[in-house]
Amino acid sequence: MELEIKNGTVYDPLNKVNGDRMDILIKDGMIVKKLHGKHEVIDASGKLVMPGGVEIHSHFAGGKETAGRLLRPEDGARTVYPKRNGLRSGSGYSMPSSFTAGYLYAQMGYTMCNTPAMPPLFARHTHEELGDVPIVDKSAYPTFDGNWFVMRYLKEDDPDKLAACVAWFLRATKGLVIKLVNPGGTENWGWGKNAVGIDDPVIGFDVTPGEIIKGLAEVNERLKLPHSIHLHPNNLGKPGNIETTIETLDLGKSIKTDKGRQSIYLTHAQFHSFGGDSWKNFESKADELAKYINSCDHVVCDTGNVTLDETTTMTSDGPMEYFLHNLTHLKWVNKDVELETAPGITPFIYSRKNPVHSVQWAIGLELALLIDDPFKVLLATDHPNGGPFTRYPRIIAWLMSEPYRRYYLEERVHKGAQKGSSLATLDREYTFSDIATVTRAGQAKALGLSELKGHLGVGAHGDVAIYDINPSEIDPSNDFKAVEKGFAKTVYTIKDGEIVVRDGEIVAAPQGRTYWANPVVDHELDREMLKDVEQYFKKYYSVNLANYPVQKEYLERGREIQIDARDVK
Repeated sequence: MELEIKNGTVYDPLNKVNGDRMDILIKDGMIVKKLHGKHEVIDASGKLVMPGGVEIHSHFAGGKETAGRLLRPEDGARTVYPKRNGLRSGSGYSMPSSFTAGYLYAQMGYTMCNTPAMPPLFARHTHEELGDVPIVDKSAYPTFDGNWFVMRYLKEDDPDKLAACVAWFLRATKGLVIKLVNPGGTENWGWGKNAVGIDDPVIGFDVTPGEIIKGLAEVNERLKLPHSIHLHPNNLGKPGNIETTIETLDLGKSIKTDKGRQSIYLTHAQFHSFGGDSWKNFESKADELAKYINSCDHVVCDTGNVTLDETTTMTSDGPMEYFLHNLTHLKWVNKDVELETAPGITPFIYSRKNPVHSVQWAIGLELALLIDDPFKVLLATDHPNGGPFTRYPRIIAWLMSEPYRRYYLEERVHKGAQKGSSLATLDREYTFSDIATVTRAGQAKALGLSELKGHLGVGAHGDVAIYDINPSEIDPSNDFKAVEKGFAKTVYTIKDGEIVVRDGEIVAAPQGRTYWANPVVDHELDREMLKDVEQYFKKYYSVNLANYPVQKEYLERGREIQIDARDVK
C-alpha cells in the first residue's frame, strides 16, 4: 500500500517543520523518502496536516472503566451510537464503550492511546478490552502504588530484588510504564486510612510514600524503561495540596537519568495545584507549579483540564473517590485489589456556577499558558475525570484564543475564577506548532516512542491527521469556533498508511498494536525473586500464579519493546 499526501500545511515539531507546504509519502505503513509504483494521492492543499495524535493518559479501557459503565447506565443512555457502515454500535458520553472509544479518537485524528492505571490483577481483562478498541495503537500502565512486593523490598533495602520484581510485573502484565497512584494511600485505605503526605507511614510495611516514589524512580532508570515513572501524587484534589506536590517533585531531583529524560511525569497537574486551606478560600497555585517546572529539567506534566461537564470520576485513588462521594452524596463504588491497589468510581458534575469548579477550569489553562516549554505540559483531561476526551477541540480553541477564554471568564463561569486565578492576566495564545507539540510530539517524546510516533519524518509510522483548517487563512484568536469545529473531526485520518477516516466518518477499523516493555534482569536474581512471589501467591492471592501473567495470545497485534537491563545484577 502506497500513499502520497500532497501540498499540505505541515506542523511537525520533532522535525522542526512549522507550517511548511510539503508532501508526505507512505509505503508499507511507514513514512519514506520515495514511492516507486502506482499510489493513491490525497490533495491536502489548504489543509492542516499533523502527525497522528498520541494520548498519554486516558482511562478509556480496563477494569474500573468497565465498572464505571455498569455504575452509570444513564451516562450510556445519554449518547448512543447506532450500528452503521459495518461499525459496531456503542454508547456513553463520559465513558464511551470500547469500540466507540476507538472510533471517536480516530475521528479526532488520534492514532495512539494509553490507559494509565491497570491493577496487575486486572491485566487480562484490560488487554481483552484493549483488543476491542479498534484503529489506535495502545498500551497500559500497571500500578505499583500499594504493591506488597515493592514495599517489602523497600523495607528490606533490597534494590536488586525490587528491580527484578518490577521487571517481572511489567512482563507478566504486558505493561509499558510504572504507574503510582497516591503511593501508600491505597494500601492504607484497606484500613480506612490514607496517606496525604510523602512522610506518612504505610500501615504494616514501615515505609513511606516518599520512599516508594524515589525507590521506583531509581528502578525505572536501572531498567532503562522508555518513560518516567507516571506519578499521581498524594493529597490529590485537596485545598493547599501544592505543598505536597512540590515536596513530591523534589524527590526526583537526585535521580540520575539519561540526558533529555525526566525522572518524574506528573499526571493531571491541575488537581495538584490547589491553594488555600478550605473550599472557602480555595485558589489556584498554577503559577507556583509552573514556576517550579520552568526552573527544572526533571519534570514533565499533563494539564488535567476541567471541561465543565457532567462526567464520571474514576481513579485507583480510592480514598479520593470516597471524599468526592461525601461531597456530592452521589453513588459510589470502591474495590480493594488484593496486594496491589484500591480504585473507586463516582459521578461528578462540574458546574459553571460553582466557584471551585470555575477555578479548576482556569487552573488547567493557566498551567498550559504559564509553563514556557510546551514539551513539558501536555494536553489531557485525565479522561473522564476532568471531562471527556471529546472536549479536546474546545480546549485547543481556548488555548489558541485569548478572546474565547475571556468570554468564558466574563460570561460563562463563576466570577470566582477571576479572583482565584491569574487567567484574566494571561494573553499568550498557542500556535498550531504548540498544539502539535502538546497533542502529539511531546506525548510521544515523554513516552520514549518518538522514533516511531508523534512525527512525520522518514521511519515513523504512517499515522497522519488532516484537518479542514487552512492556517494561512484562519486567525485562531478570532476564529476560535472554526478552530474548535475543525479539530473535532478530521478530513482524513491515516493509520499505518491506511485511510481510516474520510470526511469525518470511519471508513476502516483495523486492529492497532499493543505496546509493552520487556525488561530483562539477571536470571539468578529473577529466580530468587520469583520464590518470594510464589510464597505470596500461595498465602495471599485468590488466583494461582500460573493464571496471573498475560500470554501474548491475548494481544492480537503485539509489538514488544526490548529493554536492555542486563546490567541489573
